[in-house]
Amino acid sequence: MILTDAGKQALAQRIKQELLGNILPFWMQHTLDHEHGGFYGALTPGLQILNDAPRSAVLCARILWTFSSAYRIFQDDRYLAVARHAYDYLTQRFWDSKYGGVYWSLDCNGQAVNDRKHVYAQAFAIYGLSEFYRATAETESLKLAQELFGLIETHTFDSANLGNLECRSREWQALDDMRLSAQDLNCAKSMNTLLHLMEAYTNLLRVWQDEQVSAKQSSLIEVFLKHVIDPQTWHLKLFFDEMWQTLLDETSFGHDIEASWLLVEAAQGLGQPDILAQTRAAAVELAQAVYTKGRDADGSVLYAATPHGLKGDKHWWVQAEAVVGFYNAYQLSGQEHLAQAALQCWNYIEDKFVDREHGDWFKVLNRLGVPLEHFKVGPWECPYHHSRLCFEMLARLEEKLDGIRSL
Repeated sequence: MILTDAGKQALAQRIKQELLGNILPFWMQHTLDHEHGGFYGALTPGLQILNDAPRSAVLCARILWTFSSAYRIFQDDRYLAVARHAYDYLTQRFWDSKYGGVYWSLDCNGQAVNDRKHVYAQAFAIYGLSEFYRATAETESLKLAQELFGLIETHTFDSANLGNLECRSREWQALDDMRLSAQDLNCAKSMNTLLHLMEAYTNLLRVWQDEQVSAKQSSLIEVFLKHVIDPQTWHLKLFFDEMWQTLLDETSFGHDIEASWLLVEAAQGLGQPDILAQTRAAAVELAQAVYTKGRDADGSVLYAATPHGLKGDKHWWVQAEAVVGFYNAYQLSGQEHLAQAALQCWNYIEDKFVDREHGDWFKVLNRLGVPLEHFKVGPWECPYHHSRLCFEMLARLEEKLDGIRSL
């Protein structure tokens, strides 16, 4: 049973083995481009290198965060070497020395393919840079994270309606097309970008106790509580105009469960009991809604729901966030079915998602649990979701939250 001390210890051991024996070694062994610098743009399921695929700032920043965290927690110099490799590429190739910020994507020679300044990419750069500072205390990484904060808030904050606009040009001017990806709507604001901006500010506040960052973080939490979370359904609204009118009737179960624990984490760093209480209550409601409507019979979590029905594909990142989100909701509420949901989802991951032949995880399965043809590594296919699952759950199961969250 997961709730016994022995059950927690056994689960923690399984998770640690997956992290140290599979996830981190895979990314160290197969993704670094020692010829051109940085990381390969994409790898097929069979590990064929696709070096003509654009290299995304999001992937580089997430690798930076992953291996900075791994080094900070485990003090293994091999992890520091990968983190520094990512740091150098992010700050030397992705960084725009003229206008500031990071480009969206590069080619294998380090030249910009898409030079727009999407807030999503800037947020993950803050996330990675602040974690590198936590791990190394190298002040230049903190200075760059601080600079990004200033650029984001100067050029994208909506002072009239709150929240941040999606995207700007290289010169931080308005753009007609602000889509995050081809699958997303062209909108003024999106849940996804705001969620990860909040996540970035959470980490920034761990290393920079700045009143302006705290104020912006409080504002983002307020936006989620007032505009993004639907209190009738306890799902997140996804796309908005500037006035917070919703633009799409769709549910993303993965983002619902991810936001449930990231909101609490964001509020914990503010020292405001009322906001913390609101986020904790919302976290349990969000997790319960996913438990009721988004879980499959096998314990996994489905991708999404539309007015036309469920999207039954199963994505690696959704399962990773579900384990943490359900367990977080259990810790807040004491409701044991939520702890069992976390365990069932982990069991499904071990059974279906872990790639025993090529390493790491399959990224997308069909509803029957059969892997679909999909990048093993790509612009979005990164180590951050499933490594973070491991970091978080090891701390929670061992009840050593300071190991993850200490300043």
